[in-house]
Amino acid sequence: MEPTKRAYLELHIAVFLWGFTAILGDVIQLSALALVWWRVLITSFSLIFIIRLGKAMKKLTRRSILQFAFVGSLTGLHWLTFFGAIKLSNASITLVCMATCSFFTAIIEPLIIRTRVKWIEILLGFLVIPGMALVVESVDVSMHAGIWVGLTSALLAAVFSILNKKWIQNAEPFSITFIEMTSAWVLLSLVMPFYFQMEPNASLIPSLQDLALLLVLALLCTTLTWVLSLRALKHLTAFASTLTVNLEPVYGIFLAWIILKENKELSPGFYWGVVLIMVVVFSYPFLNRLSVKISRRNGQNA
Repeated sequence: MEPTKRAYLELHIAVFLWGFTAILGDVIQLSALALVWWRVLITSFSLIFIIRLGKAMKKLTRRSILQFAFVGSLTGLHWLTFFGAIKLSNASITLVCMATCSFFTAIIEPLIIRTRVKWIEILLGFLVIPGMALVVESVDVSMHAGIWVGLTSALLAAVFSILNKKWIQNAEPFSITFIEMTSAWVLLSLVMPFYFQMEPNASLIPSLQDLALLLVLALLCTTLTWVLSLRALKHLTAFASTLTVNLEPVYGIFLAWIILKENKELSPGFYWGVVLIMVVVFSYPFLNRLSVKISRRNGQNA
């Protein structure tokens, strides 16, 4: 198969599996904290068999290790709020919240990386607000907490993605992932005693069914997707990859409709809000590309 076509196929598989993550989070009976604790533990363990750990770690400075450990802690908090939002609302609502991640990025990235503000991204970010307003208005009040936690998760995802972009430099992606997953596990392990003190009836030990689903979540939806996406990005443009990754909430909401029957508990107003948000999200790569072309032409004519 031609490398580009294979890359598209691999990235679509990865994005589809990312969409499936929300479904697993809804089905697994463990609390969000226990679920993420197992996910990062299994993922970290699986990476030991992929990378040469000792050799990879020697290539990183102590400062780099600490930086990626910090990003890993943010990743752990992102997943904790992501699955927490699913438990507080449902998979569809959480995935819609995650669709705002690119617009949080547009606002925060210039502050962290000191890049030029792209006003088209800011404008599109504001256009997401009416869609989110429709979503909030159309769901039961009991699910509003899930929306706020989901938006917090999207904000955390934007921050750790920007920091990864800032610090990744020439470091090997698998080594970075191992450090980040391990540091997320350490952070959650430190939080665990306080959680069980507040929730003495909560369980850390999964049932056999939950254990099987956790293995799918960690090995297929985390480790495999990382491998597939890294391989694919070597052969795809940033435009093509961004457009494909934007399909994650679409796949996820479709799966939630089919598997979890969530359409029965969501009104048409919710899906109108989803459509509005998706139109904005999918228009971003095209408008961004157009903006770059116009800037280049103005630069040549100056």
